Amino acid sequence: MLLVRRGQEPLLGQWSLPGGAVEVGETLEEAVVREVSEETGISVRPIAMLKTFDRIDRDAEGRARFHYVLIDFLCSLQAAALETEPLGATDVFDARWVPLQDIRRSQEFVLPGWTLEVIEQGWQRVQTNGLPAPVL
Repeated sequence: MLLVRRGQEPLLGQWSLPGGAVEVGETLEEAVVREVSEETGISVRPIAMLKTFDRIDRDAEGRARFHYVLIDFLCSLQAAALETEPLGATDVFDARWVPLQDIRRSQEFVLPGWTLEVIEQGWQRVQTNGLPAPVL
């Protein structure tokens, strides 16, 4: 899996999936391609939408600090990206290829439950549908 370590709020310093805001006039698929490229230097092609949900971060008084609608996609790598090492850029400190078993067991890559759920959904979809590798 391709993971990034966030360099800004929300999730400052935490590992997550690459992604960000959709720009005006941009499709969701175009946003995925652009954001992954900007944050990691990796070229992807969206295959399927996996999950859509709200992410609301509240302060100590319960007021919403951030409210995002997250739409996660399963992506395949463009051929040129097969031998490319990800590089953290724009709003991320670090970007890495992380084996699924390390995500499941490692103390280094602690991810929120909703992120783990999306990763597992994507992996199950690959296993069930025999989608072409490599995927992220």
